[in-house]
Amino acid sequence: MTFWAYVVRCADDSYYTGHTDGLERRIGQHNLGEIPGYTQTRRPVELMWSQEFPSRQEALAAEFQVKGWSRRKKEALARQDWADPHDAAILPRERALRLRSGRTEGGKGVAPPTAIDASLPPPVRAERSRSTLADAAPPPVIVLVRPQLGENIGKAARAMLNFGLTEMRLVSPRDGWPNPSAGPAASGADIVLQNAQVYDSVAAATADCAQVFATTVRKRGVTKPVVTPEQASTEIHAAPGRSAILFGPERSGLETDDVAVARTIITVPINPEFGSLNLAQAVILVAYEWSKGLTAERELSQPSINPILPPAPQEELDGMIGQLDAMLVGSGFFHLPEKMQSTRRTLRTLLTKPGWSSQEVRTFRGVLSSLAGKKPRA
Repeated sequence: MTFWAYVVRCADDSYYTGHTDGLERRIGQHNLGEIPGYTQTRRPVELMWSQEFPSRQEALAAEFQVKGWSRRKKEALARQDWADPHDAAILPRERALRLRSGRTEGGKGVAPPTAIDASLPPPVRAERSRSTLADAAPPPVIVLVRPQLGENIGKAARAMLNFGLTEMRLVSPRDGWPNPSAGPAASGADIVLQNAQVYDSVAAATADCAQVFATTVRKRGVTKPVVTPEQASTEIHAAPGRSAILFGPERSGLETDDVAVARTIITVPINPEFGSLNLAQAVILVAYEWSKGLTAERELSQPSINPILPPAPQEELDGMIGQLDAMLVGSGFFHLPEKMQSTRRTLRTLLTKPGWSSQEVRTFRGVLSSLAGKKPRA
């Protein structure tokens, strides 16, 4: 079966990144408004870039990688312009050194970089050419040690996928695996559950990991470095090799022998009078901190937020304030002549704070006209 990662350009000139097992069908669904969410109110959409993958997990990984890219890099990806994202990845200090040494810019002599692996396109490799923490290591593995309830496994999977983590490992789940209660609780994070692997020990589940972190709030009689989720995220991004993060069973947490396998302990700063995080909450805290490191020089993807419109020209704002002033004069609002100027100044200060857009100015002036008793336009 074939899977695709893709980027579409929406009617408002924004971009949406996704993955699917049927590209033409999915683009049609976007244009018909059958896909709930971001594109439903931004139709029509136009396919900007797509790439084929042999598995859903690889397509999903590409989606999360491209999703965090800047607008410029997504456009370069669509053009297959390897030099543009390569140039954008160069830090200003390094750029200055290159210029001093006579090395050219602008892509001259720049060959398409080698892909990360056989499944990823050259532009994705260009993103990794930046020497930041974000691309130094693969995503961490989330290891649930002796989880008790299928619902909690599903909720943990949901927490993981929200922030781009897809690899879950289960150590001796109490009720076996697969668990029918996990799917509904995952709320669509099926890819995480489908690829979850089961092990009979913590040692086996972490055997291929260079760094192992144990999440716990209790002292376990072992002396190890203790870090916050944010500090652990920095270490995970900075160190080569795969990392694993251990989470204990819901009722008791990790045992001393489990913690002993880890090199570092992660502890969440928490209210000393009430420290009671459930499994999914603990996973989402750690996953969120890790995801912040992916966007060290770019914004987190927030597709639900509409773009901020530019402020209206001063002439439009003055017109709105003048209209209100005329209405206030007509209603006798300025009944103390000696305070008229200071009151007008206060009103202007109040009305210039929000940074009104042209649309907002027109809407407010329409409200004023309605209050003044003018007939609405035909």
